[in-house]
Amino acid sequence: MVSRRDFFRSISKPLGQHKEETPLCVRPPYGESESAFQNKCIACESKACVTSCDEKIIVIGEDGTPELLFTKSGCTFCEACALACTEGVLSLAHTHNAEQLNAVFRISLDACVAHQGVICHSCKEPCIDDAILFNGLFNPVIDDERCTGCGFCMARCPTQAISYLTYEVENQPDEENHATE
Repeated sequence: MVSRRDFFRSISKPLGQHKEETPLCVRPPYGESESAFQNKCIACESKACVTSCDEKIIVIGEDGTPELLFTKSGCTFCEACALACTEGVLSLAHTHNAEQLNAVFRISLDACVAHQGVICHSCKEPCIDDAILFNGLFNPVIDDERCTGCGFCMARCPTQAISYLTYEVENQPDEENHATE
């Protein structure tokens, strides 16, 4: 898995270097790699990952691949999408993407009402990882080391002050193969 520090180092490059025809999106957990999403999911006819999601946050994007939308809820990492995937793109064997989504969340200081002196804990309440910390009563920040990228905070924010940056889901060696090398 890409560490958060490595991710932030990678975005120090100019932002215009991403491919415009396929912008990165937040992928469901347990994913093999971005190339697997692009190559295998398009051919999948069942789209079982979408129907298996109890939170109803998995949608099929314009490119025919699954992505997560956090408008009403977040990811519980329940494993249902991985168990339902017929193409093997999502699998419990892909442990590198089992506890962290490919997104880093941020709170806008300008849009957040708590940063404007209003008592609001809407983002903190649904965060089961205690990743949203308050520096005093009015200054919420997201702890990158604790945040799993689940998106519940984004769904709950009344002013849409929370956004995210995505990074590519990378193919990782199996833990067994890695241990034998």
